[in-house]
Order: sequence, then structure tokens, then C-alpha cells
Amino acid sequence: MVGLGNPGAEYAGTRHNVGAEVAQLVAERHGGRLKMDRRCHALVAEVRVPVAAGAALVVLAFPQTYMNDSGLAVRPLVRRYSVDDLARLVVVHDEMDLPPGTIKVKCGGGIAGHKGLESIRAHLHDASFTRVRIGIGKPPGRQAGVDYVLKRLGKAERELMEAAVLQAAEAVETILTRGAQAAMNAYNG
Repeated sequence: MVGLGNPGAEYAGTRHNVGAEVAQLVAERHGGRLKMDRRCHALVAEVRVPVAAGAALVVLAFPQTYMNDSGLAVRPLVRRYSVDDLARLVVVHDEMDLPPGTIKVKCGGGIAGHKGLESIRAHLHDASFTRVRIGIGKPPGRQAGVDYVLKRLGKAERELMEAAVLQAAEAVETILTRGAQAAMNAYNG
């Protein structure tokens, strides 16, 4: 599972980093801690998640490249952990095309102009990975998209995004334990 965002304290708490917040939360919930893996250009944690047949090893990552270069981290992660079926790769990211706080699970498909997803597709030569999309809404008025996604959230919106991050972490755990279709049934309603 890769949670997209930008590295550095100046980007923490922005709309663009909600994916990274999910990676952190899932790691914490399963006793892990994200640590730097220089070979993969990412903070990485390996955790065990309970499944019907015992426990599954899950790799959680937050690329330490900037969002637009996410593929530079995802490609070595996919190679290092021998992900041979990209449907097993779960990417969590912000989504302007969804209302704030909305969670949607998607398997493959288009990338809707998301630069992080474009980079991953370019480096993997494939876009069939699973996504957990966290709605952040469209920028108000004529505000540029880049300014909107990199702006820190106000208190009310922060509370909404914290609930969305929690729900997205639960969606990731559903994908891991019961599959993407079960997660789509549960979260896309």
C-alpha cells in the first residue's frame, strides 16, 4: 500500500498528503513504524494484518519523492517486494473530482490528471493498480489546483479529512482482508 503525498513538514496537514496519512495510520494500527528505505526512496513499514488464514505481510510506504515523481519510489517498491500482479498494489491518494471526505475504491482505470498517478503509470507502464481515492473537492473560484492541494486545512475541514483518513484506512484493511470488490461494495455506496 502506497500513500501518496509530499515529503517534509511544510506539506504535512495539506490536502495532497491525505494518502500519506493513511499509510501512517495503517502502520500504527498494526504495530509498525514507517522508516526510511533509501533503495526505494520511501518511508516503509512491514506489518502483519490478520486475515482468514492467519496473518498476511503487508508493506506500507510513503514515497519521499515529490508527488509528481511518485513513480520513482513505487517502481523500486514493486520490484523489491515482487509485486507481480499490480491489482495487489493499493495506492491511496487525494481526489479533486470527489466531494470532500468521500471515499471511493477503484481498480485500474484512468488517472484524471493526477500527477502522482501519472508518474506511477509512466514508471510501471501500467495503471491496473487498485486505488483508494479520498475526496478533497474542487478549488473554490479561480484558485489554481496546485495552490488548493498544497494549502493547509482549516479546523472544520481538518476534522472532515481526519474522518476520511480513518475511513480510507478501514477501506485499505478491507482490501487486504476481503478483497477490492468487498471494499468497493462497502465504500462506494
